[in-house]
Amino acid sequence: MWVNKDTDLYCSFAKTAGNVGCQRMNTAFYYYRLDKVYKSFSVDNIESAVDAVRCLGIKGFAVTMPYKIGVLSFLDNLSTEVSEIGACNTVLNNNGVLTGYNTDVYAARIFLSKVDFRRMGMKTEKLLYILGDGGYSKAVQCAARMLNLKFKIIRRDEWNDISNIKDSVVYNCTPVKAITIDKSNVFIDSLMTTDSGMFLSDLQAAKQFELYTNLRWPL
Repeated sequence: MWVNKDTDLYCSFAKTAGNVGCQRMNTAFYYYRLDKVYKSFSVDNIESAVDAVRCLGIKGFAVTMPYKIGVLSFLDNLSTEVSEIGACNTVLNNNGVLTGYNTDVYAARIFLSKVDFRRMGMKTEKLLYILGDGGYSKAVQCAARMLNLKFKIIRRDEWNDISNIKDSVVYNCTPVKAITIDKSNVFIDSLMTTDSGMFLSDLQAAKQFELYTNLRWPL
């Protein structure tokens, strides 16, 4: 299907644009023969980017770090999860009314629900350690509460504590690479260069596609 004047435009806003989202979404659009196209943009000002969405009638967009929190100031409505978390990664434009959602919560909840916490030893007071306290971390915290999991947040000034964690689940929500943890732990890394990060990205993308189209993710 050729792009034309009636083609719906979807996009993503990041500090540095990537190709993964474009490949995924455009492939899914093509699968269903939808008259939609997806484009990623590098932006330095999220307010200006949101203004462009309203001006151009862009139907929806994804938001990555560092704009997941800042974008909230420029939206009209927030989903329950976004209101609770204070961070957004997906926005729908319904005739000029912008509503924020958080599909990272969905992905983290699905991933964490597959971890066998019983195997880790239920005597441990804090089984889940969340590294970082930014926008993505807040989504993971929300998912943990949904699953009734006890957790502890490890911030940058507590980074040395990571080496003392054993028999637990460690969830990296930061851009820090090559984190060394004890082998007794289950390590979930949100970086897309890792297997767990790619799987999490696939899960959240599937939820975004559902929000954009009301169709099931075909990939």
